[in-house]
Formats: sequence, structure tokens, C-alpha cells
Amino acid sequence: MLLSNQEIKDRLERVLLSVEKPGRYVGGEYNQVVKDWDAIQTRVALLFPDIYDIGFPNLGLAILYESLNNRADTLAERAFVPWIDMEAAMRRAGIPLYSLETKHPLAAFDILGITLPYESLYTNALNALDLAGIPLHAADRGLEHPIVIAGGQSCYNPEPMAPFIDAFVIGEGEEIIHEIVAAHQAWKASRAPRAELLSRLASIWGVYVPSFYEPAYNPDGTLSAVNPIHPAAPKRVRKRIVAKLPEPPTRLLVPSINIVHNRVSVEIMRGCTRGCRFCHAGMVNRPVRERSVEDIVNAIQKAVDQTGFEEIALLSLSSSDYTKIFDLVQQVSQRFNARHLKTSLPSLRIESFSIDLMEMLKDARSGGFTLAPEAATDHMREIINKPIASQQLLDTARAIYSRGWTTIKLYFMIGHPSETLEDVQAIADLCKAVIAEGRKAIGRRAKLNAGVSTFVPKPHTPFQWVATDRPEQIAAKQALLRRELREPGIKLNWTDPNTTLFESWLSRGDRRMSAVVELAWRSGARFDAWDEHFNFATWQAAFQQAGLDPDFYSHRQRALDETFPWDHIDPGVRKSYIRQEYQWSLEGKTRPDCRDQCFACGILPVFANLRYETPGDSWRCPEVTSPVAEEVQS
Repeated sequence: MLLSNQEIKDRLERVLLSVEKPGRYVGGEYNQVVKDWDAIQTRVALLFPDIYDIGFPNLGLAILYESLNNRADTLAERAFVPWIDMEAAMRRAGIPLYSLETKHPLAAFDILGITLPYESLYTNALNALDLAGIPLHAADRGLEHPIVIAGGQSCYNPEPMAPFIDAFVIGEGEEIIHEIVAAHQAWKASRAPRAELLSRLASIWGVYVPSFYEPAYNPDGTLSAVNPIHPAAPKRVRKRIVAKLPEPPTRLLVPSINIVHNRVSVEIMRGCTRGCRFCHAGMVNRPVRERSVEDIVNAIQKAVDQTGFEEIALLSLSSSDYTKIFDLVQQVSQRFNARHLKTSLPSLRIESFSIDLMEMLKDARSGGFTLAPEAATDHMREIINKPIASQQLLDTARAIYSRGWTTIKLYFMIGHPSETLEDVQAIADLCKAVIAEGRKAIGRRAKLNAGVSTFVPKPHTPFQWVATDRPEQIAAKQALLRRELREPGIKLNWTDPNTTLFESWLSRGDRRMSAVVELAWRSGARFDAWDEHFNFATWQAAFQQAGLDPDFYSHRQRALDETFPWDHIDPGVRKSYIRQEYQWSLEGKTRPDCRDQCFACGILPVFANLRYETPGDSWRCPEVTSPVAEEVQS
């Protein structure tokens, strides 16, 4: 028997004052939407499986929240997972996981949408289902339970979470969420079995119903195929895409407590044309679509007026590739100059143009200047397809320090294919050269923060065939960097090698990995993205209990003809193109930006309607107008 929302409120009153940051659990934020529960046809709970502080500013959550609540027949309410102390208090008091807006239990909703942007949230998602009183396995749910749908970047390989999710959204959610609601409403009116709802969902472009597929394995443990076993299931599930980016959310919620990003976030562009071979987002988010300058500035105006936020973030994978970026920054600076808003512009190219942009942004120097060279030798740059000359970085660094910035943040990756210790030494040498330029310009005030993460080969990228570095290799590379970068003014951050292995297991796992996820959760794993809670031994024990070899998922070089656990998920980019990119990396061949030359990756033939639906003032995929594209489409 589900608790009523009033019973949950009464029990909350008895526990909230005993936990850290009770503001995480009460709702009532400015701009929240509360509708008449009994008068609404479809009730959707949107769950971000991390704490309020982290999940609140998620842009995907904000998009779905505003879009669903704009419908008269639907309500959307939010939920986050409680911190350790609150979870214990809730379990003691018998309080199920509930929505912030009305305190209804999540199990009372029609649809439970879970956002999974990264793999380290998997055990949190299981914990949320358990705390909500919803059966962990989709096969155990009945008519009385909500349909559980997951979406987000990590769902491009849905298999490690397949038994726990009724349906995955592959790709972009702005349009598909309304088709899901329509399918649910039609099913509910038909009074058909739950299986009929799954059939309706499977017929929607971009929806993957894992129970309609069955994996088959070869004698060596590799995957043979993921076979559809239901008439409604397509052989491959093609990602969903919106041809034209809709108006961004502007009636943003204002948090009750401090959160990680307390600001107005506007996505100025989706997709990237750079073709970095390690970048999952750059491959799966094709093609590029831009919002107009006018639409962006108007959205900022509305959002600032309705929230009072004092910071703006102009988001994209490569902000300085936005066609009218100079005009946009100029208009934002002029329009909001009197309001003294802070504006951030992430993902800038390593060139003087980026400095000119940043100088136009008020108070930009306070946060430092961030650049991402990723590698420090021509050898590695050719492999990863990010050809940026060291001298160009030094020239840019000199200009940054000379124009008043005291701190430069550089992001590198170690662990790329064919990397040597000499390539890692070059990272240290380049950092020293950059700080030397700073000291020439502004003396001892010059600072350099070097973030060095460890590469994990991701699905649907040219490096999906390669092995993850072994812990001893990672440790040796990190030791070299720590030894070489001890000088004053340089701060070095790095990734725990065990965290790298963990991410590799989950991002590259097949459906058998779900047993490991469940066993780890049952042994106490949760908040795996948090250093103080991640327990590597728990995951090692889970592999042993499941009878699986972790090295099989992380340290094994894949054959070129191997079937991957995610091959039945179609990102719109041909596997043959991705394979060619991998082979080019082995030969040290680079590929130019596809704005300059089209290589027919496959995105246009899949989404040919973009030719007609993308407005003229939006930048189009180069395949739309290039001779290569014309041949491919014809």
C-alpha cells in the first residue's frame, strides 16, 4: 500500500532536522510547477540519480520539466537521490522516494524518467528504484508500477542497465517525450496488458525496449548478436534527433540551497565538427545545429528576468565554432552590461580569437582561462585527430597572461592508444613552457592548473576497438607527471586509476555486466562518482560473484570485425566510417574539420529531412551542400 503524500509530509517533518542540508528534500523553489494531481491525466516523475546539489542544474532535466508542464494534460515533478544520512533516515521512517513538488511517492506516477548522463550513476539508479518501492527488474513490474524510462549520453550503450529499465530513449528527448506520453495515454485508455505499452513504445523512433532483444555469445565470450525477439522491435534502434533546436527553457527553477552551477544555461549549438577520435559526444551528437543569436539573447533575457540569476553559461561542445560567436558575445555583453552578469564560454579553441571573445565578457578573468590541448606531441595529436601545434599553444598562453589573466587551466589526457612515456613527458615539458611564458609576462603571479584525466575508450568512437591502459601503466605515467610538475605555480590534478577501470567496465559492458552492477549495489555500492564512497574492492568482488573477468571488458584489444554490445544502437554515424577513422589513427592520418570537407560519415542520409527542416539562418551539416553528400543521398 502506497503512502499518501500527506503521510510522507508528516513523516518528513520528523526527520528533516536530523540530516545535513534539509533544503535538498523540501522543494518549494521559486518557479516550481505544482498542478492538481487528481485533475491530470499523465503524471511524470523526472529522477536525476544524484543529490539535489548535482542534479538540480542539469539542462536535460530543465528541458523536460518545462516542456511537459507546458501541457495541460500532464504534470512533471522532480526527484533526486538522498545523501547517505537522509537515505538511512528515510528507510528507518518508512519514507519512500518521493517527488519534491507534491511529495507523492515515485511509485504513484505513471512514468518514471531517469537521466543517466554517465555510468557512475548506475548504482544510484538502482538504489532509487529500491527506495521508491519499485521492483528492480523490469520483468517483475506490473500494471500498478510506473513505466521506467531512461535517457542520457550513457544510454548509447544501454546493455549494462538493460534488465532494470523498461525502455531507453536513444538520442534527443525534446520531441520523443511527448510521443511517449501519447503512447502511454492511448495504452491506458485501451486497458491492455503492460506488454502492449512496451510494444507501442518500441514502435517510436528512438525508443529501445531491451526485453524485446536477446543477446547471443560466441564460445570465446564475445558477443555474437543482440537479436530482436518481438515483432515490434527493429533490428537496430536509430537515435532520435530534433531537426531544429526548440526554444530553450527560460522559466528555470531557483534552488533552495547552493548548488554546483547556480546560473542561466543556454545551449547555443548542438553537435561538433572537429572529429576528435576520443570524443563520444562529438560522434553521437552529430549533426551540428545552431540557435540564432536573436533566439539566444531573447532566451537569456527571459530567463534572467524570471530567475534573478547573475551568471550566464553559453553551452556547446565547441563554443568558438558557433558561426556568429563574435556577434553573440558582443550582443550579450551589450544587452546585459548594466546588470553586471558574469558570462562563461566553455570549450574555446586555442587561438587569439578565443582571447578576443573572453575579453568581451565582463569579469571573465576571475575564473581563469581554460584550454584543452589533450596531447603534447605531434605523434599523439595525429592519433587523436587534434592537430594543435605546441607553438600555437605557447603563443596563445603568452597573449592570455599578457592581457591580465593570472591563471590558465590546461586539460590533457593520458592513456591514448600508442602513447609512450615520452609523450607523457612532453605534457610536463609543455606545462613548464606555458608557465614560463606566464612568468615572463606577469612574474610570480602566473599560475597553471593542469588537469590530466585518463582516457577510456567509448562506444561509437574510433577508439572503441582499443584497450584501456592497465593500472600499472597509468600509475607510471601519473608518477612521471607528479615528479616533473612540482615547481611553484603549477597545480596538477589526476584521475584515480581504479576509477578509470570502473568507467571502462560500465561504458563498454554487455548485458552480463548488469549482474555486476546489481551485486555491487547489493553490497553497498552507491555514489560511485564520489571519491569518499567509491569502493573498488566491492566491484572486484561483484565480478567474482558474477563469474566475469573484468579484464575482458577493459584490457582486451577488440578485433576489427567484433560485434559490440552497442552495435544494435544506431548513432547515425556508420560503423564503417568509425572503423576507417580508427585505421587512420594507426597510420597517423588526420581528418580536417568537416566544415571544410565532407567525408560522408552517414549522418545526412539518416536525417535527410534536415535539408528541409533546418531554417536558413541555422548552420547546416556540410553534407547538405557538399558534392560528396549529394552523391551519397542520391
